[in-house]
Amino acid sequence: MAKVLADVKQLEEVKVEKVGAVSEASGDKFGLFSREFLKRHGLHLLATTSTWFLLDIAYYSQNLFQKDIFTAIHWIPPAATMNAIHEVFKVARAQTIIALCGTVPGYWVTVALIDKMGRKKIQLLGFCGMTVSMCVLAIWYNYWLRHYVGFLVFYGLTFFFANFGPNATTFVVPAEIFPARLRSTCHGISAAAGKAGAIVGAFGFLYASQSKDPAKVDKGYSPGIGMQNSLFVMAVINALGIGFTLLVPESNGKSLEELSGENEAEEQAGTAGDDASAARDDSPV
Repeated sequence: MAKVLADVKQLEEVKVEKVGAVSEASGDKFGLFSREFLKRHGLHLLATTSTWFLLDIAYYSQNLFQKDIFTAIHWIPPAATMNAIHEVFKVARAQTIIALCGTVPGYWVTVALIDKMGRKKIQLLGFCGMTVSMCVLAIWYNYWLRHYVGFLVFYGLTFFFANFGPNATTFVVPAEIFPARLRSTCHGISAAAGKAGAIVGAFGFLYASQSKDPAKVDKGYSPGIGMQNSLFVMAVINALGIGFTLLVPESNGKSLEELSGENEAEEQAGTAGDDASAARDDSPV
């Protein structure tokens, strides 16, 4: 009986040692501002913050100033030629058409394919599609002024690829790739970077898209770089998004522990515990 009790006590001690080793190796000791975090997830945090920031510059500038873009290509009349109700109807109709043909389908395609293609591929494809569409709009801008239907096709594609791309994945990836203790914090930092991008896009495009001709500048604004050059700038911003997306790890099909490296730490701790148990068993009684 005494021998059995001694064996049980020995097993309990080994179990406690293993649990302690796993807790120590699971990464509980490193914080957000530690070298260990920078080593493991520094590039990941740079990728999630920068891609969200760049996306929102382009996406919010497109969304908030659709009326100005539609007026510039002569799809809707200038505001001075309409009363308030007529203007609201024209703008709302134009935005609804773009949403139904570009924005909404992009989201549904993402829902259908995100677990098949993976987050990183969709984000890369989205930024690439937005970059190409913006380049087409900017390079042949003067042509589109006379053929606004073609402009609307490519303009709608920018919204399609935004939603079948980074506008869906930038808030999914940060929730999957960071350690559990820091996941919400890193997601919040990434989201804050996105909101900063929205501010830059809202105010930057408002001033930059003003005509280079002082006579055509809206009242209260200074001459800007013009609509065509603003589209070129947004194409460059989307191209930068492609580069930073390459730093994003693929999270599709992997557990949260595997992505954050917690599984690897637990396996190493488990191996250490097994070695300790074997050494205890081999020791003379």
